Amino acid sequence: MNTFERVKQLCAQRHLTLAQVNDRAGMGKNSIYSWKTSKPGMENLQKVAKVLHTSADYLLGNTNDSSPVHKDNEHPYVDITDDETIYSYRGKPVPKEYLDVIRNLMDSDIRKGKDR
Repeated sequence: MNTFERVKQLCAQRHLTLAQVNDRAGMGKNSIYSWKTSKPGMENLQKVAKVLHTSADYLLGNTNDSSPVHKDNEHPYVDITDDETIYSYRGKPVPKEYLDVIRNLMDSDIRKGKDR
């Protein structure tokens, strides 16, 4: 599977179109489609990997583990205040309404001093 096919597969799993990922990564129109016939630049590859919550190594086929990789000095937690990030549970996207409920519960706990 080449880079384009891996991106396309992850898009399908996350219920996104290639155009949506392309836009969220801030790349030129149809940039991802050009990856069918040419290799992507590292900067754009990393942008797409970030949007898809995976690693550039996975997209390049260097690993079959699509889990995101964290740098040693970076914690694995994700800030759920970002409305542009797509969250998933068991391979399905988490609806915005669910995230709002989670945010409200966490805000309530923090206000009560239950910061974990």
